[in-house]
Amino acid sequence: MKHLLNSLYITTQGTYLAREGETVVVRRDKESKLQIPIHTLSGILCFGQVSCSPPLMGLCGARNVTLAFFSEQGRFLARVYGPVSGNVLLRKEQYRRSENEEKSSEIARSVVIAKIANCRTVLLRAAREHADPEASEALSLASAALSKNLQVLSSRLPLDSVRGIEGDAARQYFNVFDHLISSQKDAFRFTERTRRPPMDPINALLSFVYTLLVHDVSSALEGVGLDPAVGFLHRDRPGRPSLALDLMEEFRPMLADRVVLTLINRMQIQGKQFEISETGAVTMSDEARKEVLMAWQKKKQEVIIHPFIGEKIAVGLIPHVQALLLARFLRGDLDAYPPFRWK
Repeated sequence: MKHLLNSLYITTQGTYLAREGETVVVRRDKESKLQIPIHTLSGILCFGQVSCSPPLMGLCGARNVTLAFFSEQGRFLARVYGPVSGNVLLRKEQYRRSENEEKSSEIARSVVIAKIANCRTVLLRAAREHADPEASEALSLASAALSKNLQVLSSRLPLDSVRGIEGDAARQYFNVFDHLISSQKDAFRFTERTRRPPMDPINALLSFVYTLLVHDVSSALEGVGLDPAVGFLHRDRPGRPSLALDLMEEFRPMLADRVVLTLINRMQIQGKQFEISETGAVTMSDEARKEVLMAWQKKKQEVIIHPFIGEKIAVGLIPHVQALLLARFLRGDLDAYPPFRWK
């Protein structure tokens, strides 16, 4: 089993990363602030004005440590990684299936079933615990609607139909998302999902955490030899990690969404930590960003029993396990791809 290694998040502007032997040195104003052995890291994520030496880039590539760059707001910019690993036959099979609508639909349907089931679990738990009867009823009704979506997906469907059901389920889920917020309602009120740019603090948080999740999933896919850019549910588009977007659908509700909701409901994040630009876009302060990154890393350390392999694993390893299971299915070692369903 792959070990859960740390991700190094660099958010301080003007930071310079360099190599010293087998370590990463973090410098600011020509002063060393931190030195970390490369073998303890799974990835280095740089936000904003952060630069890196070519020798360190080479070390990251040689040690399979993903080096990724983002804007201060969390928009993905670029990734640096070493030679592609994995069996070329595996990628060829991935490409063949992606070109076959029926086979693509088979995998996409499994992913969407898991996503909807996990969304429903989130809503049902909230409905049982909510103090407001009206909110509890709304959450229960939404979970019932998701059950109907799952019933439709119980039989084989064309790929476009699977995508349509996924979109309808997402709307049902986000229509009641505001009921999942139990504190700071004045500062954090959710009305609809907005992106590019996010138009309120909750959407800013969701977009930021989803970016972190897609990075982790992309790294997991590359680790088993799959191409993150060629998916089955999401259409291919230049620069888009379609397969990573496919796989992360399973983890959004129980991993990304719950981190955001916990930060708000426990008042670890506050409305004053967000700014509204002239265009209406909402951005997080450096303080809020650091709080989110710490919560994200802490969440990845939690231990669960994986529903398919039956082993205790850290939450941060779920993308790696699912990537491995997908690779085994594509190789013919499994009869079907077993998506992650949270219990």
